[in-house]
Amino acid sequence: MTRYWKPAALLAVLAILGMVGWSLAVHWRPSTQRFALQGIDLPMTSQRIEWGFVRAAGADFAYLAATAGTRQRKAEFESDWEALPEAGLRRGAVHLFSLCEPAEDQADAFNTFVPRTDDALPPAVDIDLRDDCAAHPDRAALLDAIRRFATRVETHAGKPVIVRVSRAAEREYQLTSAVNRPIWVMGNGMEPGYAGRPWRMWRASDVRRIDGVEGPVNWDVVAP
Repeated sequence: MTRYWKPAALLAVLAILGMVGWSLAVHWRPSTQRFALQGIDLPMTSQRIEWGFVRAAGADFAYLAATAGTRQRKAEFESDWEALPEAGLRRGAVHLFSLCEPAEDQADAFNTFVPRTDDALPPAVDIDLRDDCAAHPDRAALLDAIRRFATRVETHAGKPVIVRVSRAAEREYQLTSAVNRPIWVMGNGMEPGYAGRPWRMWRASDVRRIDGVEGPVNWDVVAP
């Protein structure tokens, strides 16, 4: 005999399933057997971080957003940068690239703000379609700007830049196949397939919750 669910009972079951799914999502991270190196990356917005808890949650490294465009600098960057080695975490810095500001000026802003240290991870540049720039450059101009930014930063840091490309930026510009730098991709739960070649880093979750951090964290893994 077919059983029909009453609307209230069906809604209750769906709510329970939703809560279970959300609980799994906020605690999930990729297998450490496959991805031995894992860590977090922080946005430009402020978050209170207890780095010892982050290390205890399985992070090996942290990338900190440091600068954006030519003028924005994250206030907490310096204190977080100094705290990471004490917590046993490797440290790296990220620049949020503006499509409307000169590449060399952005590189200079990053280079003057982020200390050059031997223990630092390769610097990263984030390419996305942000609200700060309504008039997007054409593909050739953007590729040239990324190369000029990367060359200037690499000269300062002494390490190759890793390029983080959003799905939206890749859809509009097809950057990953043309930028001759390691690629960092983003996609919750499933390995993204939008890059034009194998990725070096993957932001696997932007909803994970761990002790010591207010709100969700961006959880990343390094390719085996």
